[in-house]
Amino acid sequence: MPDRHYYTSLHRSMVATVILVSLMPMALITLIGGYQYTAAYKAKVLAHLGEIVRKHEQNIDTYLLEKVAEIRVLADNMGVSCFRDENKLQRLHQTLMERHGGDFVDLGLVNEHGMQVAYSGPFRLGEADYADAEWFREVMKRKVYISDVFLGLRGVPHFIIAVQFHSEGQRWILRTTIDFVAFNRLVENIRIGQTGLAFIMNRNGDFQTTPRLDLNAEIPFLKRLLDETENKNGPRLADGLVASRIAENPATGRETIYLSTPLKQGDWRLVYQQDATDAFSELVQTRNLVLFVLLLGTIAITFMAVLLSRRMIKRIKASDREKEMMNEQVIEAGRLASLGELAAGIAHEINNPVAIMVEEAGWVQDMLEEGMEKDGNLDETRRALAQIRTQGSRCREITHKLLSFARMIDPTIVEMQLNDMVEEIVGLSSQRTRFANVQVETVLAEDLPTIAASPSEMQQVLLNLVNNAVDAMEKDGGTMTITTKRDRDDVLMTVADTGCGIPKANLQRLFDPFFTTKPVGKGTGLGLSIIYGIINKMKGEISVNSAVDMGTAFTVRIPSSSANQKEERQGNE
Repeated sequence: MPDRHYYTSLHRSMVATVILVSLMPMALITLIGGYQYTAAYKAKVLAHLGEIVRKHEQNIDTYLLEKVAEIRVLADNMGVSCFRDENKLQRLHQTLMERHGGDFVDLGLVNEHGMQVAYSGPFRLGEADYADAEWFREVMKRKVYISDVFLGLRGVPHFIIAVQFHSEGQRWILRTTIDFVAFNRLVENIRIGQTGLAFIMNRNGDFQTTPRLDLNAEIPFLKRLLDETENKNGPRLADGLVASRIAENPATGRETIYLSTPLKQGDWRLVYQQDATDAFSELVQTRNLVLFVLLLGTIAITFMAVLLSRRMIKRIKASDREKEMMNEQVIEAGRLASLGELAAGIAHEINNPVAIMVEEAGWVQDMLEEGMEKDGNLDETRRALAQIRTQGSRCREITHKLLSFARMIDPTIVEMQLNDMVEEIVGLSSQRTRFANVQVETVLAEDLPTIAASPSEMQQVLLNLVNNAVDAMEKDGGTMTITTKRDRDDVLMTVADTGCGIPKANLQRLFDPFFTTKPVGKGTGLGLSIIYGIINKMKGEISVNSAVDMGTAFTVRIPSSSANQKEERQGNE
């Protein structure tokens, strides 16, 4: 019966197999489904954010274009004389302020030399010289120009919308300052989640709006990121498309979503950023829920695997015990069958001394009838009685050996010397071998180590091999050679005969139960199967080498007692 380590290993294997087989489909479905869901969800979120940014980009562009259109309408429909009159200019400015919620901070007329000739607004900028201002040079080139945000003469952040027009044979510029606070609030309205924020940067990386958070440390990274995005997407960004990218923010160390789209014909870029964990918060919650369910499933599967495996191991143990009992019964049946095969030889062996005893008893009776007084009868009677005693002792020895063999059914493992068992079986089988005209030769090694085996089972092995060898030489007689020798930590025993041999076609099935080539009623086909089971249980090996009409040799390899002890120590470690 297998030891505790075998069942422990089997239990672990069963648990691992059940867990693996059960979790593998669930894990694959989770991974594949999770990957596809994650990809689809991220794409949906990015598309949603991109749509929001695109709409705000349109709103901002529309806002700027409306302001430009208002100034152009004034420039195209009002003469320069109206603008030069500061009273009229102030009324126009007041009207613009009332109609547009204070977006137009001031209004001024600048000649082609950069001198402001008329001004309406809260600052003292009359006769200001803008000849060296960048916005003045640009409007002289482009005719319509929206400047970047700058401090200028007033010392506060603002940007200018300037329109060039012709009147009285000269070029004039009508300029206005847009309320930076209102414009900044328009951009700040793009806010989603806890970390979402939007801002505008120009091509130099300067903020055109004031971000809600301090991003000055991120300016080099943002400029590089936007340049890379623009180079990657090329002119597509000019079509109002939104470029998106996920990168690690060097300031926070967190993955951040960046979306950008051009404004003001590409001079500005509207940028929206948000932490990925914030943008994908629902995805993270869903992922955590899936992991929690997967963990619960794993725990449940593991619990059931352990429970079912223990039940299976109990059943296997019970089945192994039943199998062991059946094997012992089969071995015992084989022993009795082998004992039956010895019966004829043993009966013949007993018949000889019994016949002598009967003859001597008859002779004593005759002498008693003649009388003990006759010369020589008393001595002859004493001789006859001594002969009867001798032959009776001989019969008792034979029956003692037979009974001893029949009663040795205890499968207890002990250390035993194989040579002693060989000599015992040879002696027990001597009458049958002599009757079959078989000569037995033994070549037994003197340095043979002991083996750990059941004496009754080893008797069964030897007796079956000897009986098979005798059966193979029963017709013509022959020689049976039993050899033992040492091979490192193993003990080798070979039982060879010079009989009829075994055909090659039968060698593969030789150890199958109930396979026999003997006539019906002669053999059961269990002998070699029993031998194979016994040797295999002892962690040994049995092999056969046979040739037709030349003979057969069975070789048994059994680990020595020291080898078994060494293996047990290694297993315990």
